[in-house]
Amino acid sequence: MKRGQHHGSLREALIDAAFHLLDAGGVEAVTIRAVARHAGVSHAAPINHFPDLRALITAVAARCFENLLGAARAARDARSDAYGRLEGFVDGYIGYALAHPDRYRMMWRMDILDAGDPVLDGLVNGLYGDVEEMVAALPQPTRRIDPTTVVIALSSLVHGYASMRIDRNFIPASDAVTGQPRQHVMLKVALGLPTD
Repeated sequence: MKRGQHHGSLREALIDAAFHLLDAGGVEAVTIRAVARHAGVSHAAPINHFPDLRALITAVAARCFENLLGAARAARDARSDAYGRLEGFVDGYIGYALAHPDRYRMMWRMDILDAGDPVLDGLVNGLYGDVEEMVAALPQPTRRIDPTTVVIALSSLVHGYASMRIDRNFIPASDAVTGQPRQHVMLKVALGLPTD
């Protein structure tokens, strides 16, 4: 197929072009004109699939959330016990974030995304729903805490740690006392679980 001939797959070609630009230059490199140029179509062609840049970036973010969920769920499903499944999910999540830093940063930029997009909303809710299910499967602490608060605390911890690792504020390391990966110990501390 010649450059610019997409035969009904223009939407996918535009998303692929946006991914290429995002990975090469960050979200600032993703413009309608640059995406069209990279896809080999006129700068007006994207309007048939994406009315504006926000719609295009939202579609890219939705694909990123699909990939993040796929990585986290695969790592979770490789484990059998309740805590191990949560730990695996966190490992898969952080692994995706570190492997795709510009994608990860863009996924959480509600200033450039359409937060009301039903596909994006469903994926974000799926992410939180997975964490809610895993937290509910853990032995419950003696103190009473709203499970939603626990999910928000864990999500904040993991997102913050992943973001700080991306920005090189932290290096990969094991906990000096337990010898366990630092993210595993942080998770246990947040949940009030023993670290040994």
